[in-house]
Amino acid sequence: MAPVEAHGLLFSLVLSSAAWFMHEHSTMSIHPVSQKMEPFIRLANISRTYAMGATRVAALRQVSLTIDEGEFVAIVGRSGSGKSTLLHLLAALDQPTEGQLQVGTWTLGTLHPRQQARFRREMVGMIFQQFNLIPSMTALENVALPLVLAGTASDIRKTQAIDSLTRVGLRERMDHRPTELSGGEQQRVAIARALVSDPPLLLADEPTGNLDSTTGSQIIRLLDSIHRNQGRTVIVVTHHPEEVAAFADRILELHDGTFVDSSR
Repeated sequence: MAPVEAHGLLFSLVLSSAAWFMHEHSTMSIHPVSQKMEPFIRLANISRTYAMGATRVAALRQVSLTIDEGEFVAIVGRSGSGKSTLLHLLAALDQPTEGQLQVGTWTLGTLHPRQQARFRREMVGMIFQQFNLIPSMTALENVALPLVLAGTASDIRKTQAIDSLTRVGLRERMDHRPTELSGGEQQRVAIARALVSDPPLLLADEPTGNLDSTTGSQIIRLLDSIHRNQGRTVIVVTHHPEEVAAFADRILELHDGTFVDSSR
């Protein structure tokens, strides 16, 4: 083949390849592929049964649920419906009898105790009805305690604890002990403690149970602000759905260990 003919053939091949490439990629751009995010929390057929002598009590029965990252979910129900059991499973304080439970990349049912402790340290902030503050410690020291247990350097943990107290509006009260604080202020300290390690998941077990209605409403508004402004996933267990109705993305009801009708 003559040199001129060879060059002409090569030029034609390049043009054809370029035309094919442009056609394929222009077609791809017209039909974008959307990918759905995986749920942040997934429960698949979760059961939790306790042995009480010769009797077996089913606290949860084949519960399945998904929660997306950044959702605010309220779980309501009567005492004994399984709410606190579910929260304890999500915090790796207990393990399911059956089923699979996943939070982020963690499969909780397979963790040994040290891994459970690490999961709680890295992933979960917990708020309780009983504030669980140490009376001999100041608000600042109570908030910094999780960082002490994690081995964080003293200067860093002090900075983080002050920042966490500032976020809940208690910077000016950081040197006060629990007995010098109101019930609402003590719960705010507890919330600051739950946030100090920057966990993606916040679990609140009856956080307004020991508060009057006005203070309880302020605490729920604070949790909603944390959810909206910091992008955290918040799960609140409560006897009072009316407290969270204006804020929760979903309200789920547990009855005898199973979910019944939910709103939103």
